[in-house]
Amino acid sequence: MHPIFSKRILYGLAVCGAAALAPAWALEAPAPSAEALRTLAIAYEHGEGVERNPEQARQLYCQSARLGDAQAQYNLGWMYANGRGGARDDVTAAYFFQAAAEQGLPQAQSMLRVVGGPTKEVPECLRPTPVNETAGPSSAPGVNYDSIAPRHILKLVQKLAPRYQVDTQLALAIIAAESNFNVQALSPKNAQGLMQLIPETSERFNVKNPFDPAQNIRGGLTYLRWLLAYFQGDVALVAAAYNAGEGKVERYKGVPPYQETRKYVKRILHAVGDAFHPFDHKVTRPSPAMASKPQL
Repeated sequence: MHPIFSKRILYGLAVCGAAALAPAWALEAPAPSAEALRTLAIAYEHGEGVERNPEQARQLYCQSARLGDAQAQYNLGWMYANGRGGARDDVTAAYFFQAAAEQGLPQAQSMLRVVGGPTKEVPECLRPTPVNETAGPSSAPGVNYDSIAPRHILKLVQKLAPRYQVDTQLALAIIAAESNFNVQALSPKNAQGLMQLIPETSERFNVKNPFDPAQNIRGGLTYLRWLLAYFQGDVALVAAAYNAGEGKVERYKGVPPYQETRKYVKRILHAVGDAFHPFDHKVTRPSPAMASKPQL
């Protein structure tokens, strides 16, 4: 066994073992990374430094895939497409290939065509765990925006957010994550202004000038109010939808397995300090796709 690789495997085994003994919400600090899980999965898949165990490899790949690792998603799709570690399952393979392709892995797009195209059937290992089993106790907001947000933007948000039934801390967290308080921010995907509204969202919420701070914030707050009602106050789903789109949240019936989105959600939850936000039932009906999702 190569000494460096051996250390990686032992570390992965130790961390994964520790993770199995503690409640999920208490594991944020020592939890294994997606890369560590993928490295260990590769070892078990090929018998490199450990006894070959394709079934264990599948489980580890799925943990890594759930954290948004595109290569793990591709590798797991390949295992299902080829019947390694269990029966061949092209539907499950397609799901993982699609997730990897959506994150920009070109070979995943090719394999997706081979196994028959996209699917909406969520594999069991990726189905969301009920909120009350994963969420830790509410805590104080993790970021003090009073000390870092530009005063004119802070005052504007403090003035407008209550009118839209959106907590000021959530609104500021979204602005910080989206544009870092840059009024003129423009993304490669043409998302514009403080809350990075794409043209379709600006049109949807009647924003004429997305680079005007007040108009942009009103549009973003209107969207947040709608998302809060649509996902019934689940801050993680609201943040995921703001980042990746509500359609992706509905498709995955939870936070999509994209590293960018998962990091975004983690950042928002840390800043806000609470996994639930009050919402107005009258704004819109809840997402029909999430009807079976356990609520707080």
